[in-house]
Amino acid sequence: MKKKKSNILEKINEFRYSDSLPATATKFLLAILAAGPFLVVGSAAAGIFSATKSFEKSKRYSKKQIENSIRNLKHRKLIEIIQEKDGQIKVQLSNRGKKRTREFSISTLSIPKPKKWDGKWRILMFDIPSKPKIYDKAREALRKKIKELRFYQMQKSAWAYPYECEDEILLIAELYNIQKFIEIITVEKILHEQHLKKFFKI
Repeated sequence: MKKKKSNILEKINEFRYSDSLPATATKFLLAILAAGPFLVVGSAAAGIFSATKSFEKSKRYSKKQIENSIRNLKHRKLIEIIQEKDGQIKVQLSNRGKKRTREFSISTLSIPKPKKWDGKWRILMFDIPSKPKIYDKAREALRKKIKELRFYQMQKSAWAYPYECEDEILLIAELYNIQKFIEIITVEKILHEQHLKKFFKI
């Protein structure tokens, strides 16, 4: 579990510093809050700026930008600002904000291709239930991403890929809480693998 959590945080950091999306304070805050809610003292803007600026390597965001981003996120109902009994303020992602962060994180996801294939096949299998409704969204997101990554569909819910991909698939599964419905098997031989080799050009 610790390895999975580490992988997720690594991917969130990649998303945070990714150049594939606009480098905005809003994107930065979404990524920070994806790791968990913040408890701050005083104004939410000042508290978040103080708490997160140590994570921001380039320090490219001012307090004014943070304030504007918080107002923007609150207006779009992507975050919730809750006054705690002890006077602290809790800032956390709303359900809509979690959905938006998942979309950003998955959109930047890629699988590194090694210089040489190790001769092994990764078989991804999943059987995600239809209820509750969130599982439908999870299934659609997973199918869409593995198609984008050019997995080969062997059967309805069985897909083949020639390179290591466990961490990336588990990231998607963790974001949607569907880990128990997914299995990845590594095999050295597939009966009709010549077709797969042609498909993947290996």
